[in-house]
Amino acid sequence: MEKNAQKLLAELNRKYKKLHKQYEELYWLFYMGDHSVEGKLNKALAARDAFRANKKYASAVEKFLESARGKEKEKLSAWKLFFSKYQAPENLIELKKRTDELESKILQRRAKRKEGYKDPRSGKFVRASTARMSMIMVTDGDEAVRKACFRAKEELAKAYVSEYVRLVKMRNEYARELGYEDFYDYKATTTDGMSKKEIFSIFNEIYEKTKYAFKDIRKMEKRMSGLRKPWNFSFMMSGDFRKEEDPYFQFDEMLMRWGRSFSAMGVDFNGGTLKFDLIERKGKHSNAFCSWPDPVSFENGKKIPGSSNFTCNAIPGQIGSGINAGRTLFHEGGHAAHLLNAEQSEICLNTDYPPASAAWDETQSMLFENIFNSIEWKARYARNKEGEKYPLNLFERKIKKLHKLIPLNLAAIMSVSEFEKRVYEEKNINEAKVVKIAKEVHKKHFDRSEPSVSILSVPHLYTSEHSCYYHGYGLAELAVCQWRDYFYKKYGYVVDNPQIGKEARKFWRMGSSKTFKEFVKLATGKRLAPDAYLREATMALRERISSAEKKLKKMETVPEYKKKVKLNASIKMVHGKKVICDNKNGFEKMVQKYKQWLEGL
Repeated sequence: MEKNAQKLLAELNRKYKKLHKQYEELYWLFYMGDHSVEGKLNKALAARDAFRANKKYASAVEKFLESARGKEKEKLSAWKLFFSKYQAPENLIELKKRTDELESKILQRRAKRKEGYKDPRSGKFVRASTARMSMIMVTDGDEAVRKACFRAKEELAKAYVSEYVRLVKMRNEYARELGYEDFYDYKATTTDGMSKKEIFSIFNEIYEKTKYAFKDIRKMEKRMSGLRKPWNFSFMMSGDFRKEEDPYFQFDEMLMRWGRSFSAMGVDFNGGTLKFDLIERKGKHSNAFCSWPDPVSFENGKKIPGSSNFTCNAIPGQIGSGINAGRTLFHEGGHAAHLLNAEQSEICLNTDYPPASAAWDETQSMLFENIFNSIEWKARYARNKEGEKYPLNLFERKIKKLHKLIPLNLAAIMSVSEFEKRVYEEKNINEAKVVKIAKEVHKKHFDRSEPSVSILSVPHLYTSEHSCYYHGYGLAELAVCQWRDYFYKKYGYVVDNPQIGKEARKFWRMGSSKTFKEFVKLATGKRLAPDAYLREATMALRERISSAEKKLKKMETVPEYKKKVKLNASIKMVHGKKVICDNKNGFEKMVQKYKQWLEGL
């Protein structure tokens, strides 16, 4: 009996590793712009999903569990949990396949579509990606151009409403056949072990305690005419700051600063392989993401390091491109470090799919993104080409102007979450209702002078794996605030603190062996709650500036990291299928080669 159980475990690990890798490699190629692999991608996805839903494997695991003991019982229990997330009747397998095929068609159309805006002066069409138009709306001084970009993005957002309605109906049918209220209920339960009621009671509390900021913005509008127009808001509030900050965040310096900062914090990629594709190009997916073709695995007791790919759509030379790329490196770098350090014996606990928690996954990435956004990181790492430090008076001026917006920092996340919840709960959903809900939710969470359907541009909506997922970012933000408080109370600082990587790795090694709320309690010593976030979001201006000054004072006692970058990873910089450089001869030399390549673009 024991030998048969061991054979089953070996077979499960071997098969899932193979199927996972086949799908993830094709997924990467497709999302990076090679749409010729669509057929193979759909087949690989179907094969992986068939394994997950395999009733014979699930039954065999249950059978062996009856007499299992010790480590063998733990391993079988992991697979029991895994299979429980994916069991479905035979009639739903075909439905899932049709849903997947429709999703890939939408993604392919999105990647190939013509993007741009109509120039308000010449009337000519100007080609521009949605990312580029978003940045134009923040930095271009011509309101007519900003408005043209807004209108163009609104039309693009509505381009796939019909297909989206079909997806919602198919996903709901799938979830209800499994006994769930709707697809949102299914996803929240299976990915984070939380009910919709629990999640949205937290979000509603945050909304009620922060919505006073809308009154403050309306008061500001009295002296800033047109502030609440959706094409004006970001420009009028932060456009000048984005331009003023830009010289301190040159794109070609971001890779080095990321490497040095992660190295200083003791982040170790556990011998894994990293591949970065950072530059925008036609056909490439418009959203940053991280994937793991090779989860960490074990063969005959020997660890096999994993691999991770991550991407963003930087536009070298465009204002804001550097800071966006830096934020992506920290966010996706946190994701990569998390699962490359997962060291559970059963591979089903070392991936980013259930039983992994979306919220806990995002806690890792957002912890590091938060560090990048901090004044301590900017003061230490942000420099212009003359070597001058990020000006502290710029920070103070920015904080004083944007302070009243900080209570609304979760608005974007909560709006997408509420939109999806309402759409999946809506009876007899149709295109008109989708657009209506999008506008109502946008009005509630942003209070602009004109409602927008921008929520429909969020890529997560169009893939089942990532739809009804956005609440994970919100829950993660709460966890990050708690974890950050823990670090500050224990060490007094976070930036360049080698204990950050060391402490985080204790939990990274656990893979998805715990629930989100269990991990939060273990890491922070406290149960998940919105308290730490609300304290930060509603902090008085004087207290916010005082807190920043104390953190900067503490950083004066922390020595700068002067050693060579050591991340314990094999790294490749790529552009599509082209390998630009790697770190075989050192991280620093790789950065220099990448800089040289950028100069030729």
